[in-house]
Amino acid sequence: MTYIEVLIERQVFDKLKYNLVSKGYSYKKLFWLTGLLAFFISPVADNLTTALILSTVLVTIEKENKNFLVPGAINIVVAANAGGAWSPFGDITTLMAWMSGKAPFIDFFYLFPASFLGWSVTAWLLSLSVPAEKPHFDVSTEPKVSILMGGKVVIALGIVTIMSAVLCQQLFKLPPMWGMLFGLSLLKLYSYRLKRKRGQELNTFKMIGKIEHDTLLFFFGILAAVGGLHFLGYLDLAVKLYDSAGPTVVNIGVGFLSAIVDNVPVMSAVLKANPNMGMDQWLLVTLTAGIGGSLISFGSAAGVGVMGKLRGIYTFGSHMKYAWTVLVGYLLSLVIWYLQFEILDLY
Repeated sequence: MTYIEVLIERQVFDKLKYNLVSKGYSYKKLFWLTGLLAFFISPVADNLTTALILSTVLVTIEKENKNFLVPGAINIVVAANAGGAWSPFGDITTLMAWMSGKAPFIDFFYLFPASFLGWSVTAWLLSLSVPAEKPHFDVSTEPKVSILMGGKVVIALGIVTIMSAVLCQQLFKLPPMWGMLFGLSLLKLYSYRLKRKRGQELNTFKMIGKIEHDTLLFFFGILAAVGGLHFLGYLDLAVKLYDSAGPTVVNIGVGFLSAIVDNVPVMSAVLKANPNMGMDQWLLVTLTAGIGGSLISFGSAAGVGVMGKLRGIYTFGSHMKYAWTVLVGYLLSLVIWYLQFEILDLY
């Protein structure tokens, strides 16, 4: 999260936004580009930050045309959640499952086909409502944006940080936290060098202060509440539900429940209950908890963030108008998972 804040300060995402809106693309092409970017950025960054950045791009392109803004916003939310579902650190739910040892690091990538194709079908259905014309955007009136000094190095250091977190877990059996802290140390050392050699101020502690701590406190509170329910024995009932209804049915239902509650407490409850399931079922519940939040506008942090960014445009009502497209993609993801894991054994 600190790296994301530094990249924002170094105008990396502003440069991305300028490149998108200055090319003269049509609404449909911008719709697909923002969706693809959301899908492939969220596995590295968190889905909330990805959704906020790309929804800002939408508002920059067009401020009034709801035929573009609403499908575009839903597309970004669905893509960000689907992109985070197949990466061990793309979403909090996948990170929790990986840290709990429910599946090896590399095996999460087997969820890519279900995540990508499910989002693609939803995006295609949404694109049918997007106008074909080009937005009115005058490049000459907009100041040109450039990445500030050190921005590209910070991108490289961010990649090194992710690699170090993975290697800590895979090679040395250390918590990925140590790899992340190592990367944070590299960022701090580089900021010191940048100030000494180039006179450029890059205050990483100030960047940490910009992190949304209220979101972190929300997660802390909700996880503490789930821990309390586990301590009191209420989560033992979930294990009995898995035994009576079967893991596949319950794990599919987890996706619908995460749309109403939130995927983090739901996934935490499943992990605390710890039903006896194979890796295929643990990957299924990771998939459904990740992409199920897209079914309702407030079902995920990404959706809530975009609702705040496009206030009065992307609302609960406007989302529900297109919710059937998200449901179609969700069901297709389940079919692909079943074919891949239960019939073809491709994992």
